[in-house]
Amino acid sequence: MNDRIEKDSMGEINVPKEALWGAQTQRSLQNFTIGTETMPPALIHALALIKKSAAQANEAVGKLEPAISKAIQQAADAILAGDAAKHFPLSVWQTGSGTQTNMNVNEVIAHLAEQRGVKVHPNDHVNMSQSSNDVFPSAIHIAAVNQIEQRLFPTLKQISHTLKRLELKNEAIIKIGRTHLQDATPVTFGQEISGWRAGIEQAHQMIQLTLVQLKQLAIGGTAVGTGLNASQEYTKAFINYLNQETGNQFVETNNKFHGLASKDALVFTSGALKALGANAMKMANDIRWLASGPRSGLGEITIPANEPGSSIMPGKVNPTQCEALTMIAIQVMGNDATIGIGASQGNFELNVYMPVMAYNLIQSIELLADGLASFDKKCLAGLQANQEKMREYVERSLMLVTALNPHIGYDNGGMIAKKAFNEQLTLKQAALASGLVTEAQYDEWVRPEKMLGDAGNHSDKKLS
Repeated sequence: MNDRIEKDSMGEINVPKEALWGAQTQRSLQNFTIGTETMPPALIHALALIKKSAAQANEAVGKLEPAISKAIQQAADAILAGDAAKHFPLSVWQTGSGTQTNMNVNEVIAHLAEQRGVKVHPNDHVNMSQSSNDVFPSAIHIAAVNQIEQRLFPTLKQISHTLKRLELKNEAIIKIGRTHLQDATPVTFGQEISGWRAGIEQAHQMIQLTLVQLKQLAIGGTAVGTGLNASQEYTKAFINYLNQETGNQFVETNNKFHGLASKDALVFTSGALKALGANAMKMANDIRWLASGPRSGLGEITIPANEPGSSIMPGKVNPTQCEALTMIAIQVMGNDATIGIGASQGNFELNVYMPVMAYNLIQSIELLADGLASFDKKCLAGLQANQEKMREYVERSLMLVTALNPHIGYDNGGMIAKKAFNEQLTLKQAALASGLVTEAQYDEWVRPEKMLGDAGNHSDKKLS
């Protein structure tokens, strides 16, 4: 036979011999054959961290034998090292408390300990002083903090550095500005890039603010927030051991009832991630517009040609990194909608939409981290300005007439612009024909380099 018999409170069940999980995991596998989405590895790692810290804390307060504690810690370390990755197969679409995934981790740890010759019970020992109801929300917070600090923030720093380099490189190149997709007054390409950079950096700051809430854990609240079976000494020891393990500054939330039933910290973080996605989409769309062509579009910049763009049109190159990043942005926006709705559905002492919120939040963080890193390396790093095309558009623009407003008034300026457009004249020709401006005055007043203002001039001119 390829199965073994496992038992739980509902009786016996067959489990594959090679599986490290037990009866409750197997029941979940059989009861929730839904979709292909499984619990993200980052969440499993966070649960392993919780089990390790809980074992240390329970030993410290005298509730758990040292040998059992050590076995649990060693098993948790094996999970953190990725040695048991295939033994966490459960669907996202399961119980809304995440109980079955909590038990999946408990069972795997118990079986790993047994392989080392130590008899460990998944509930009595691995889950000691805990409930899925305080463990699972704490795991979501820990996983999100780790992914943000270890994956997303380094990417945001790198892309900001790249944008700053491009900003300085292109600070003297004048191009036409555009509002409503129509010609506007001039800007420098550096100024335009500075807007992209500021969007990334401000979103970074917003996400940083959300960590204050994410680092507050519901651990110690156990089933309903009262802390039944978990002493205050245990909770304090748990937080201490977790922070030693992660090098972080997690704290105990001051209201466990809120921590179990409300998920506003996840909404706050997801909203900041959505802001990053919105800014990323704006940047990517600007770049693919500016690179459109190469001969029948704007053509103001060129971006790297990474792969053939068409199966039928030879030589075609598409802005594929822009397309990937914008798809990521709308996925993050959709994830945010799901998280917001899920967070609104807490009833009494528990929210039972946690698995889908965990999945979506972690996916948003990971997609933005990976997508922006790819965009930085495969697109931004090779972006080049087409100065000749930029100069041509500036010279042809009718919106340079704005420089005449202080001298001849808005209405006269509008008349000159319309005359130039309707009669296919240059702006200068139309201005001189109006009799309102002399050639010397036009040359003195209409100078694109004097129409740039101070918006793009910052004190931080050097790359940090």
